[in-house]
Amino acid sequence: MAFDNHLLAFVLLALLVALVVSFLMTPVVKTFAYKVGAIDVPKDDRRMHKVPIPRLGGLAIFIGFMVSILLFVPITREMRSILLGAVVIVILGVIDDSMALPAMLKFVVQILAALIPALNGVTILAFSNPNVFSSELYWKLGGLSIPFTVLWIVAITNSVNLIDGLDGLANGVSTISATTMLVIALLGDQADVAIVLAALVGACIGFMPYNLNPAKMFMGDTGATFLGYILATMSIQGLFKYYAVISFVVPFLILGLPIFDTAFAFIRRLAHGQSPMHADRGHIHHRLIDMGLSQKQAVATLYVISAILGLSAVVLTTSGEEKAMLLFAALCIAAVVAARLVFPREVRGELHEELEELREHGHRPPEKTADQTGEAAPKDKEETD
Repeated sequence: MAFDNHLLAFVLLALLVALVVSFLMTPVVKTFAYKVGAIDVPKDDRRMHKVPIPRLGGLAIFIGFMVSILLFVPITREMRSILLGAVVIVILGVIDDSMALPAMLKFVVQILAALIPALNGVTILAFSNPNVFSSELYWKLGGLSIPFTVLWIVAITNSVNLIDGLDGLANGVSTISATTMLVIALLGDQADVAIVLAALVGACIGFMPYNLNPAKMFMGDTGATFLGYILATMSIQGLFKYYAVISFVVPFLILGLPIFDTAFAFIRRLAHGQSPMHADRGHIHHRLIDMGLSQKQAVATLYVISAILGLSAVVLTTSGEEKAMLLFAALCIAAVVAARLVFPREVRGELHEELEELREHGHRPPEKTADQTGEAAPKDKEETD
């Protein structure tokens, strides 16, 4: 299916403008972060970084995004409500990055920010019926549309925030998710949605050089919650509205990684008798580090998983369920094979050699810690950037 050339030109312009503005604004925001004290100081051995690092990078992403939106996107009632909610989320994030706020206060403000678009036409009216044996193709939410919309926005906002535990992870996964939505919007000729997502992709890419390992700047709650909020609201504008029959599946595929990690974290904490908001070290990225992967390898692995889910979503919207399932299975097999080819010498080999050396000296092999890999173990997103 061919793209509309006129629309594609605007998409590329929006992406480039957001990229350039975000890249140029990051040093300015970095200076501002030092002035307001929004600095992540390494206080213990669990920190990944060894020197203080500013954590207001999300402000540069937001500025790049907003400049591009104001230049290229018509400000409709729905778009105005989304941007207003985004401003609330960013202000909350800036304050939280400068001085830690109570979790309940942040949660309440996020609900208020989600209500702004939900009460102005950005709502989930229906989604596909997950019961494949039912004669009803999709469910109409009726009076539950606004509560369900608020739940979706707040959930995705926090899901992206929770995976922000390694350098470049949340930024890269958000870029992949936004790119997937962008491709689907282009294929569906959803002009305004496509341009907004292009601006988001550009803003993320512009900040990426400062955020990749070793990070020179963190996006902080400002960036992670903003990215989650925009992904959530734009998925409503694009996916839930234009793909009603498969709308239950597509957004969950595109945002599958943060959704799964958050759901698993809540279940894990409740099973241990803890509050769902309790910080722990059991996220997917933590587990990959504990397996022996370096920070770069763990991030690359999660990028691949996110890309596989995104490609499957694109195929599902264009070619049907059967081809999407076949592609998903093929990509998963390819990813497993690639992982075994890339990681065995660096990970499994090192572990095997260390265990053999310990056995030769008559020592009981201890568990491999993050300090033995040359890195400090990452803290949970609620405790670090």
